[in-house]
Amino acid sequence: MEKYIITGGNRLVGKVDISGAKNAAVAILPAAILADGVCRIENIPNIADVSTTLEILSSLGAEVRRINKNAVDIDPRGIRTHVVPHDLARHMRASYYFIGALLGRCGKARVSMPGGCQIGLRPIDQHLKGFTALGADVAPVEHGMIEVNAPRLIGNSIYLDMVTVGSTVNIMLAAVKARGTTIIENAAKEPHVVDLANFLNSMGADVRGAGTDVIKVRGVEHLYGTSYSIIPDQIEAGTYMAAAVATAGDVLLQGVIPKHLESITAKLEEMGGEIEEFDDSIRVRRTGPLRHCNVKTMPHPGFPTDMQSQAAVLLSIAEGTSIITESIFENRFRYIDELRRMGAQAQVDGKVAVIQGVDQLTAAPVKAVDLRAGAALVIAALVAKGTTEIEEIHHIERGYENLEEKLTALGANIRMVSIPDAALRQAL
Repeated sequence: MEKYIITGGNRLVGKVDISGAKNAAVAILPAAILADGVCRIENIPNIADVSTTLEILSSLGAEVRRINKNAVDIDPRGIRTHVVPHDLARHMRASYYFIGALLGRCGKARVSMPGGCQIGLRPIDQHLKGFTALGADVAPVEHGMIEVNAPRLIGNSIYLDMVTVGSTVNIMLAAVKARGTTIIENAAKEPHVVDLANFLNSMGADVRGAGTDVIKVRGVEHLYGTSYSIIPDQIEAGTYMAAAVATAGDVLLQGVIPKHLESITAKLEEMGGEIEEFDDSIRVRRTGPLRHCNVKTMPHPGFPTDMQSQAAVLLSIAEGTSIITESIFENRFRYIDELRRMGAQAQVDGKVAVIQGVDQLTAAPVKAVDLRAGAALVIAALVAKGTTEIEEIHHIERGYENLEEKLTALGANIRMVSIPDAALRQAL
């Protein structure tokens, strides 16, 4: 078991390279099993969720060969099973993408209910609605396993009752090899949805409209091996932007797509950040005070729910009172209790948090309750007075590549230490 020890007070200054997008990688890697040949996927982040996805691919029979820490070859021709092991699927939410991919390849899939962060109810009813519309038979969930069968998938029109990235992606994966045309209405518009569509098209799929609320998928007989590079991570970039603003730093983020960051940029500027955009980089600094503002999370192109907790840290040390409204996941505010331990003044009522800015956060022992909350606590520790210890950092490692090294290079005082697990502590 490991934890971060962070001594606050240092400005972040320098350059940081942004890794490939986690949310794109965990959709594109399962999609590779739809190909008839080898797929080389580059710019994958070296994080826990990607490692788990590659383990699942290997367990299905795909040949997975690491080229380097950020590139992999996947040969799916050896796949002989449609069952994803429970012990792997339980570690990550995105394991459910194997349902759509296996349906497209094998005509059937058996996958355990997904794991990942407990940030609220994230039902898969819209996924199953989409599979049913395509002609699949969805069996009742037994022993925590989702079983879907479809000897033949037929294109159909599907209206999603809510905007959800997961169901949009899963239906796309199932539809690319269905007979006829599938139309997904009220589709998610996130950059990683567009990235998946581009990947599928590079294999010979016919996917149009990604990035709008109507996606049309014309089914094809075969998909072919390809070589593809994943987009940079919008949320990792946003996290470093928030950290730069929080510490009154001056950071150049390299390897980003500024357009993907527009909603984050707008809010950080409203809070007092100064942001300069270039072709594939962005400079973030702060020279004045932090200002209060209101934040409401929305599907893309709105402010991302995955940046809500990071924004809360900035507002906790901003002048005045701010209101955060969480419209995506009802349990996103679990981290507020940890922030309060560090001196933040915040109250939560359902999906709304009211934050009264304080002059200074102070160090305290805290724990990461989920991936993005963990990143937010890291930012809080960077600005807090004293030395903060953050436990349960395995959540953070699911989504951030080389966080300790990148922050150290920017001037942060951060180190990772190993601590005995509970059983070992009792024995000592």
